[in-house]
Amino acid sequence: MNLFGVMDVSSSALKAERVRAEVVASNMANAETTRTPEGGPYQRHHVVFAAEGEGGFQHSLVSHLVGNGLSSLNGASLLREGLTAATDTPGGVAVTGVIADGSTPLRRYDPQHPDAGADGYVLYPDINPLTEMVDLMGATRSYGMNASAVQAEKNMVSSSLEILK
Repeated sequence: MNLFGVMDVSSSALKAERVRAEVVASNMANAETTRTPEGGPYQRHHVVFAAEGEGGFQHSLVSHLVGNGLSSLNGASLLREGLTAATDTPGGVAVTGVIADGSTPLRRYDPQHPDAGADGYVLYPDINPLTEMVDLMGATRSYGMNASAVQAEKNMVSSSLEILK
């Protein structure tokens, strides 16, 4: 992987975590939504991530081992050869979709609510604010770590240019 490949990987992760944070914010904003255009209460959404490209360490290692024969490497050289193979193509992360949670809605007795059924119960989304906050904290931390990686790479490039002067 070249020096700028690290930036590509981090930028893909920044985009993915931004989508994750937006979905969590949408879930929290709609935690009390009992009526949607599709009918019924809002359903919690999840972001699905997938590896992007063929730059994953595992893929590179397996490709290298299949190409060179599995029995030719011991444990130490296995890691060294795998690390060398993993430098070929940068990978990253991609958002493959946002899916709706199939959990059953919560039922609350509120006969005065406009969306109450004949039995007086209202269907609410099964969204736990604590779970959403944990997801948001995870997205925020991951976003921050990837932003730090981009900054560290910028510093390395700057230092390299200073050395060349």
